Amino acid sequence: MVIAVSKGRILQEALPLLAIAGIVPHEDPDESRKLILETSDGKTKLVVIRAADVPTFVEYGAADVGIAGKDVLLEYEGDGFYEPLDLKIAACRLVLAGRGQVENDSRRLRVATKYATTTRRYFAQKGVQIEVVKLYGSMELAPLVGLADYIVDLVDTGNTLKANGLVMMEHIADISSRLIVNKASMKIKHNQITDLIGRLAAVTG
Repeated sequence: MVIAVSKGRILQEALPLLAIAGIVPHEDPDESRKLILETSDGKTKLVVIRAADVPTFVEYGAADVGIAGKDVLLEYEGDGFYEPLDLKIAACRLVLAGRGQVENDSRRLRVATKYATTTRRYFAQKGVQIEVVKLYGSMELAPLVGLADYIVDLVDTGNTLKANGLVMMEHIADISSRLIVNKASMKIKHNQITDLIGRLAAVTG
């Protein structure tokens, strides 16, 4: 069984859960240059990759199981996997934020975000047409320099918003890391995968 895990915070919070489930990499993922890590149970390998790539690896069967943030899954447009378990790690919120209510004139509102699909869907449900400005970092700058009216971004404590004179205006979604499973792997490796789901479910409650 191959498990794809997002780099960074999700990996750090997932490793203790996997260890309780009997899966411990032989090498420290932060220090190893290997892209595929063998683990203690002898049947499972870990692949540590960029967050946005996890659902692709799982949908196309390069990984049987993946651990990815709900923000990434909301953006992903494929459906080749199941999402059986909320691991309740790396929790945060996806929010709409800005300097305050923008005067509603004739032009479309501009919203800066790296979550373009989710943002368009959210505003479409409200019946509001917007222009999405795709950014990958320093999102809080966009309203300050006139690049956008609002931002849609992940918020943990909200301190970064506050420090930049921005306020949370609408809550879009609660985000945490989810376990996803390739549909074909669920049939072929049913016992091994359901055992993993059961062990992780017992830990996450």
